Amino acid sequence: MKYVSTRGQAPVLEFEDVMLAGLARDGGLYVPESWPTFSAEQISALRGCSYQEIAFQVMFPFVSSSIEEGEFKELIEQAYSSFAHRAVAPLVQMDDNLWLLELFHGPTLAFKDFAMQILGLLMDRALIKRGERATILGATSGDTGGAAIEAFRGREQIDIFILHPHGRVSDVQRRQMTTAQEENVFNIALEGTFDDCQAMVKGLFNDHEFRDGMKVTGVNSINWARIMAQIVYYFTAAVALGSPNRPLSFAVPTGNFGDVFAGFVAHKMGLPIKTLAVATNVNDILVRTLETGTYKPDGVTATYSPSMDIQVSSNFERLMFEMAGRDANRIASLMNDLSEKGEFQLSENELAPMRDLFVGLRINEDETVSRIKAEYEDNHYIIDPHSAIALEAGVRCLKGNEDTPMIALATAHPAKFPDVVTKATGADVLQPARLVAQLKSEERVTRLPNDLAEVSQFIGDKTRAGKVA
Repeated sequence: MKYVSTRGQAPVLEFEDVMLAGLARDGGLYVPESWPTFSAEQISALRGCSYQEIAFQVMFPFVSSSIEEGEFKELIEQAYSSFAHRAVAPLVQMDDNLWLLELFHGPTLAFKDFAMQILGLLMDRALIKRGERATILGATSGDTGGAAIEAFRGREQIDIFILHPHGRVSDVQRRQMTTAQEENVFNIALEGTFDDCQAMVKGLFNDHEFRDGMKVTGVNSINWARIMAQIVYYFTAAVALGSPNRPLSFAVPTGNFGDVFAGFVAHKMGLPIKTLAVATNVNDILVRTLETGTYKPDGVTATYSPSMDIQVSSNFERLMFEMAGRDANRIASLMNDLSEKGEFQLSENELAPMRDLFVGLRINEDETVSRIKAEYEDNHYIIDPHSAIALEAGVRCLKGNEDTPMIALATAHPAKFPDVVTKATGADVLQPARLVAQLKSEERVTRLPNDLAEVSQFIGDKTRAGKVA
């Protein structure tokens, strides 16, 4: 399996090099040259298999040129051994044909653990094999940072720098990052929004002298390995509910478009998905784009669901590449328009296939709180605000489509957002033991201005990569 950039000017790479590169050198995102596909018989054969067994079957085609089968199976077993539920990603029935996929049983109580745990092992393996160090650079709107730090803390070959928007993540999310005491972990609280953090990371990646000198790589969802690992739970959920004999739909709380793009890849691989509901909060750039064809970032509004407070959804570029017939020149032109004009316009030929599979739904703050309250009163079940947005979108999509099972993705544990959950339910949220310890630990964080030179200087001073021992 080889990988190409969405903008067509970066080298074609194997999986291991793509994983270590993160962002392509032309500013684009890597995708496989072609999509592996599963027949109906192969999907049926996944029934009754463990999460780990399905993970191997789904992911191995993407990594087969870089790792042996036996070793990959061992890494998968290790990656998911720390998850608190034996099923890893269990399904809970909420109503007739409405299901919730619990993706919060990993070490940091968020869906990001599914990709980050295996990525940490794969990246460490590659660097040890090559005798190299790396500087991991990432931006987070809340959960990615904690999951990345948990996966990479204490690893000798790696220093990790995570940027989060100062004052714009929940207290629990912040402490899951800033209480790591390992010397290879650096938290940066950047003045600004998540989009500012993401722009800073992209700016540093695009400074090739800095990138090469500091051996910079990324673990945001711009890294293909993150998307690859998230494809798996679409398959596990689907086969548990009768796929491929009937189609299913998914409602995905969406910010940077990585998780819902993983659903699109599952569809391309042969999973019969009828609808992918792109569920957003009031930061609704993806809904507006699907409605009008105009992609135009606006100001970011702080909400109860901070991981979705995003106006520049990086992984949307991967979908556009597919919808444009893999025309890299077209994608480069659109992204140039975004840089120079602050927006771009998709054609009807590009929009039509998007609308065949995707539907966008915006859920406001009152609707989010109402859904949390309703699930608590009706099902005695507590959900976090991101999962509430997915569930509300799923309920809406089911109207008129009652015969198609709808699976809403529960992407975070409610204990990560206790204030809004208690406001909606009047109940205190039970904190898992692993979280209680973090909330009591000392924090380590550096506050920096939104200034490229100052951030790059800080990273250059602290990282061990690219320096003579």
